Formats: sequence, structure tokens, C-alpha cells
Amino acid sequence: MQSENEFMQLAIRLATENVRGGGGPFGAVIAKEGEIVATGVNTVTSANDPTAHAEVNAIREACKALGSFQLPGCVLYSSCEPCPMCLGAVYWARLDSMFFGNTCHDAAEVGFDDSFIYEELRVPTGQRKLPMVRLLPEKAIESFRAWQEHQTKIEY
Repeated sequence: MQSENEFMQLAIRLATENVRGGGGPFGAVIAKEGEIVATGVNTVTSANDPTAHAEVNAIREACKALGSFQLPGCVLYSSCEPCPMCLGAVYWARLDSMFFGNTCHDAAEVGFDDSFIYEELRVPTGQRKLPMVRLLPEKAIESFRAWQEHQTKIEY
């Protein structure tokens, strides 16, 4: 059984090794009951995937390892405070808690500034920098109605 400090040290080591291998400076570890379930590093540029952040990659691997789309009883150790996307993934995965090393301000100082996303979330959709237009709401609602009526749905 490993300690919180050991899990965090591993997340930081993964981040540093990932930089040396040409990737981004982010690493993550997911543990359950003192044992490592999964790890992840930032593979945005190597995978050509803007969602391939360390936390998301670790969550994906942990879900595969545990055969579940939720991770109750698990703890995330991240080398950096999660961005808005990763924070959303952490909440959707239902992790018990998380620890992080660097802050979002530390990340901004080295070129990973996501403060604009937090700011955009506070702006009404019609006023955001990225044009967002509601289209075919009367058709779109059909999928939600189907969901409500589906008898064997798996809620999440």
C-alpha cells in the first residue's frame, strides 16, 4: 500500500518524464484502497487529440481496468490543478477526492492558461467569443424524451 505522497511523486515523475519524451508537463495517477489503478500523461500532441490530458487519460484507463464508467472509492493525484475539461471529467467519474501539485496559475506562467475558459463559462452562450447558436431544439428534445421513456437505461 502506497502513501498519498508516493502517488503524488509518481504523478510528478510521469509529468517530467513525459516532457523529456516530447509531451506536455502533466501526469496523473488514480488509486483505490492504496493501490494504483491507472496512470496517465498528457498526449495531446502525440495523439493529435485535444482531450488527451493526463487526468482524462488516467480516468479512461481506470474505467477500463475497473470495468465501470464511474470511479467511486478512487482518488486522483495530478501533477497540476485540472483544467475545466478535466475537472468536469473528475466530477462525472465520481472520484472520491483529488490531490494536485501545481496550480492553474503555475500552469499559466508556463503557457498553459485556461482562465479564458472559466471566464467564457460565465458569459451567456449568445455572447461568447465562440459563436454558439441553438438549432433545431424541437427535434433535439426527442432524444431526451426517448431517454426518459427508456425502461432499461443506465443512469449516470
